[in-house]
This record gives sequence, C-alpha cells and structure tokens, in this order.
Amino acid sequence: MYWEAYSHSKIRDRVFQALNQNLDFRQRDVLGLPASFLDPEEFYPDAPFLDDAPYMRALNSNPNHIGCHTVTQSEEAFKGTQELEREAIALCAEEILGGESGQQDGYVAAGGTEANIMALWIYRNYYMEKHSARPDEIAVVYSQDSHYSMPKGCNLLCLKQLVMEVDDSTRLIKTDALKQQLGDAAKSGIKYLIVVMNMSTTMFGSVDPIDEVTAVLDAQPLPFMLHVDGAFGGFIYPFSSGDERYTFKNPHITSFTMDAHKMLQAPYGTGIFLIRKGWMQYAMTKEARYVHGNDYTLSGSRSGANAIAIWMILRTHGSDGWKSKVRKLIARTDRLCETLDKKGIAYYRHPHMNIVTIRGNAISHKVAEKFVLVPDTHEGEPNWWKIVVMDHVTQGMLDRFLASVH
Repeated sequence: MYWEAYSHSKIRDRVFQALNQNLDFRQRDVLGLPASFLDPEEFYPDAPFLDDAPYMRALNSNPNHIGCHTVTQSEEAFKGTQELEREAIALCAEEILGGESGQQDGYVAAGGTEANIMALWIYRNYYMEKHSARPDEIAVVYSQDSHYSMPKGCNLLCLKQLVMEVDDSTRLIKTDALKQQLGDAAKSGIKYLIVVMNMSTTMFGSVDPIDEVTAVLDAQPLPFMLHVDGAFGGFIYPFSSGDERYTFKNPHITSFTMDAHKMLQAPYGTGIFLIRKGWMQYAMTKEARYVHGNDYTLSGSRSGANAIAIWMILRTHGSDGWKSKVRKLIARTDRLCETLDKKGIAYYRHPHMNIVTIRGNAISHKVAEKFVLVPDTHEGEPNWWKIVVMDHVTQGMLDRFLASVH
C-alpha cells in the first residue's frame, strides 16, 4: 500500500498538462460535440487565480469523461484528463484494495448509490445473459443495516430482496437466520444471488463478517456474486485495519464501491466503482454508437473534474500522509469512546472506524440537535444518534459535546 505524494507544483503541472492534451474548444473548430467550456460570462477563463488552481481550471475546461476509460478507447477530445482518472482508479484498486496490476476496471460515478446499483445491474445482466435467468429468480442479499441504495437498486432492476438480520448490540449478521432465509428463498423460486457485504455501514460503521457469510453461501447450492459496499469505509478501513479479507485478494469479492466525497473530502457527486476485469461488458450500452468506445456506465456523461479531484487529493497526501490522517481520526474516536465509557453512555463503535452511534435514550433531543447528530430515523423516536469523527470535528468540539451529556 504505497503511492508517492506530489508537491503542489507537480500536481498543478500534471493537471495542466492533461488539460492541454484535451481538445480546446477555444482554439479548434469544433462542430460535432454538444459540450463546451463553461459559460464565459460567469466563468471567465482569464481569472488570475486559475493559473495556480488546477481543480478550478479543470472545472472551467469542463472535460466530459463519458464511458469507462479502463475498458476501451474513449472520446479522444478528453484523452488527457481521462488518463488521470485511469491512474486514480488503478491507485484505489491496486494500492488500497490489493488488486493485481491492470486487472481491475472502474470509473468515477456520481456517488456510492450509483456505484452500488452498477454492481447489481452488472450481475443481474450476467445471470440473465449466461443463465437465462428471469429478474424474479434473482435475489439481492444484504443486511438490514445496508444503505438504502440496495432497495432502490432492487426496485429499479425488478430484483427480489433478502434482508439479513443483525444483532442489535454487535450489528453482526445472524448467520443461523441467514441459513434459514436462503433455504426459504430457494423454495420460493430464487435461483441466483447477488450478495452485498458492508465495509462500514452508513449508520453504525459496522463491518459485515464476510468469512462467516461466505462460508454459509459456499455451503448452499445457489450461485452468488459478491459486491462490497465500501462507500464510507473504503478510504479508512483498509488503512486502520489491514484486513485483507476486504480486498481484491479475497477471491469471493468481484467488485467494490468507494466514495471519495466522504472520507476523501472530494466534491459531492464523486463515487467510485471498481470491478475485476471481464465484467464491465455486462453493462455495455451497444446503442451508444456515437460515443467512441460505447458506454459502460450508468450515468453516461460525467464531470472529469471530479476524477481529477480524487487524483489530486490522493497525490497531495501520498500513502504515508493518508495513513497518518487515518491514525489521527481513529485516535480521536478512541478518546471519545473512552469518555463515553466513563460516563456509562451506551453506544456502538467498530474499533477500526470513526463512527460512534449512541443509543437513542442515552442523550436528549436538545443535545443531539445542538451538535447536529444524525438519527437513524426522522419518523418517530430515534433508536440511535450518529457521530462521525471527520477532519472538522476537533477535540474541543468533542469535549463540548461530552460536557453536555451525563
């Protein structure tokens, strides 16, 4: 897990070099592309600060990263910045998630929701194409703590749902109940499974017991494909835990979601979808013939600036800098939990994550609202309140919160 940190000048020069390789709408006679630079009346290109602001320069240049650049040739007009996206995808897949060099595909999606639905779409199409499956014969298996993109994806793709129960205190999947659920599903006509494991759930930061679940799945007859939702945990759990079970080194795993607009602090709308080579073909839209290389993504046109932001942030920190940042956040979360323990306040926290979720009856609504804690539901009385220890959450802020609870 290593990548080099670059200086600001090196990052700036590399981004400007990539932008210079893109087609310049101001210098070429471009008649056929429906895109252009940003409206110059508001986003004027000669603003002095742009000379030292590579991300803002990228926004102004407005590169369109339509397609999946790790799979095939893409639109030549944006080849320079597409290369930065390929580098960012390779860094995430290989250095962070342990994939072999050049053996993963992926793209920068509009968020974790799109990336999760992308996985469901690919595996559904695979079962339909290779096994002549009907959508109602395919079930998506996920825990009750999973992100709402799972039921959303099932609704969009007309797939069945099998929701795994979790223990109320440990947030771990009840594997005995899962065995019964799988047996009942098979009897009801389910023949194929798409399984989603969480590398940090949104509300609790819990990490699903992947070995225990895959042992249950291996012991039953239904074929399954396994996707990991690391939308929150992808940029922290691999660094804080060293857990290789949640990497491409685990042969059970075919794809991952990461989300750069959470821990990485990239602009909103910056998810990441990663998958082993050979699977993106099941998402190809053949009708996109006017797009060079066709389109293998769910969203189609995408902002190249968001991909550049990922590359810039990772290169600013380097692997050593990022590991140091994660250590600081985990230490701050440890300190929060130590004080909660002393005060006898009930909570859940995975030891390698920076999310602390406090029992609903342990603190007042007034305190929760004052510190903008997130409830597990806005309908009725919350069972849990969530704290996420991010960069902006200082020790002073945590101390003020702790002084308010008893």
